Amino acid sequence: MSPTVELTRFKVKEGKTEAVDQWMKLLNENMSSVLLTLNDEKMYIETIFREEIEGVEYLYWYSVQGKGGIEVQDSHHDIDKQHLAYWNECIDQDFRPIDLKTEVVMIQENILAAME
Repeated sequence: MSPTVELTRFKVKEGKTEAVDQWMKLLNENMSSVLLTLNDEKMYIETIFREEIEGVEYLYWYSVQGKGGIEVQDSHHDIDKQHLAYWNECIDQDFRPIDLKTEVVMIQENILAAME
């Protein structure tokens, strides 16, 4: 099995820092619900990072995903609906997301076997 490993940077809309704070709080405080949704997506690891560069805020998504999962937009889970509402409110759609280039993926065999 060869999972898809990605790290992508998204720009936050100006003035949406408080909404991002609320969004991250929602995800952290509802982790049991969030984790249930990952199974449908075949998402083994999903991590969100936050950074500010020269006054511009960015969110980074790091993920390790298997094949055949559903798209988050197709989810029936309420937490995903809330997640997407925050996404639409906070992520600057005029900024082209930047996918960082994957150079090396290091996952131990026993972890890969568990993912299968």
